[in-house]
Amino acid sequence: MKINFQHIQAAHCENGVTVSLLKNIGIDKITEPLAFGIGSGLFFTYIPLLKVNNGPAFAFRTMPGLIFKRTCRALGITVLRKRFRTKARAQEFLEQCLAAGHAVGCQVGVYYLPYFPKEYRFHFNAHNLIVYGKEQDRYLISDPVMENTESMSAYELERVRFARGVLAPRGQIYYPVTDRPITDDTIRRAIKNGITRNIRDMLHIPGPIAGVSGIRYTGRRIKKWRDSLGVKKAGLYLAQLVRMQEEIGTGGGGFRYIYAAFLQEAYGFYPDEILPSVSASFTKSGDLWRTAAVEAAGIYKGRLGSQNDFNRIGDYLFEIADLEKQAFTALSKIKWQL
Repeated sequence: MKINFQHIQAAHCENGVTVSLLKNIGIDKITEPLAFGIGSGLFFTYIPLLKVNNGPAFAFRTMPGLIFKRTCRALGITVLRKRFRTKARAQEFLEQCLAAGHAVGCQVGVYYLPYFPKEYRFHFNAHNLIVYGKEQDRYLISDPVMENTESMSAYELERVRFARGVLAPRGQIYYPVTDRPITDDTIRRAIKNGITRNIRDMLHIPGPIAGVSGIRYTGRRIKKWRDSLGVKKAGLYLAQLVRMQEEIGTGGGGFRYIYAAFLQEAYGFYPDEILPSVSASFTKSGDLWRTAAVEAAGIYKGRLGSQNDFNRIGDYLFEIADLEKQAFTALSKIKWQL
């Protein structure tokens, strides 16, 4: 039982799953940057009270599942998504999907993924992959962050589909049910909607923990961590920031690089000079996130640790917040004529 499926490697799992599932039903115009931008994937939040692996929760992208959902909705594509109360029902439904010729996206935990290097396995339950077939007793896996396809036993797949903890996937399956002709006008409207939503998410969410306000808030907190937490615990918190940015993200603030690429591709559909100009700003933001991560890793590993080191990381985040605020404010000035 094997579907005619083309594996596509991507920088980020949900972007890759979105592009692969659409491409394999005949929609070829959506690239990874377009999926990320149309799905308003860029975000930031810091939630001190929510703990992941004994550290505070940071996110550099929107909630898992929204990129796929928003992209398909913007393109007018119907989506089926299911979660399950029992493992038996989840496996039964998966078998039914494969028998009907549907490659399916699955949300999974990464800790028990057998093909992940050990240093990348920790308790994070919002990874995405595709199951596209079964040969003998092994399920065929297209994981967009891997160069080649993989396979897992029924037990291995069940274990990651029902990982416990924050964002427990509960056997989640999703796939596009119907496709429709995708025109340039459709993509143009989807780009406009994606950018407009991202402006709202980064500039206008009330409170201090989300969007550019959240970046600035995190910078202020980092400057206080050495005194309030002690160097060791503060280093662990910074390691958490780096882990959520580098391992769960795409490396070095890579979501900012993907968004920069999205704005470059958007220019091909809507030639407003604001788009390439702001694209350069997000490339600079990605560079600053990378620099901040290197400094944070130095504190965690004991090479750095003075108050000036913590202040410097906080200042990087202030600079990033100002840069991204200016960038999204500039995007809000686009006069869309569709």
